[in-house]
Amino acid sequence: MIKECVFCEPELDAKQKMLFSNEYCLFLQLDEAREKGNQLSGAGVIVPRHHRETVFDLTEEEWNSTYKLLQEVKSYIDRNYQPSGYNLGWNCGETAGQHIFHAHFHILPRYADEPMAGKGIRYLFKNPNNSRG
Repeated sequence: MIKECVFCEPELDAKQKMLFSNEYCLFLQLDEAREKGNQLSGAGVIVPRHHRETVFDLTEEEWNSTYKLLQEVKSYIDRNYQPSGYNLGWNCGETAGQHIFHAHFHILPRYADEPMAGKGIRYLFKNPNNSRG
């Protein structure tokens, strides 16, 4: 456990709630993600119980447990939020957008009525504003 890591002690962050868990990982949602009708509706993260900086540091058991929990989470989100699609992902390292250095797998339900509907992960790479040179 790392001092002041929001994912090492999720019960200390009043803005997030643990909805599902298994032996190796937890599914957490922010309060605003449990509300229907906003851009975060249904979104959450799966995090390992033990502090791991990135997905590359997960044990095989943690990786397999993440998969199992993802299936449970998807059923829950489908039933309660009816998304049109999903974006899933890990940010690994500061350059890639990781701000909390405890591995966390983003589950992002997507909705047909969003202004950015149809813009997935590849949009980042195809966007001319993200040119390296």
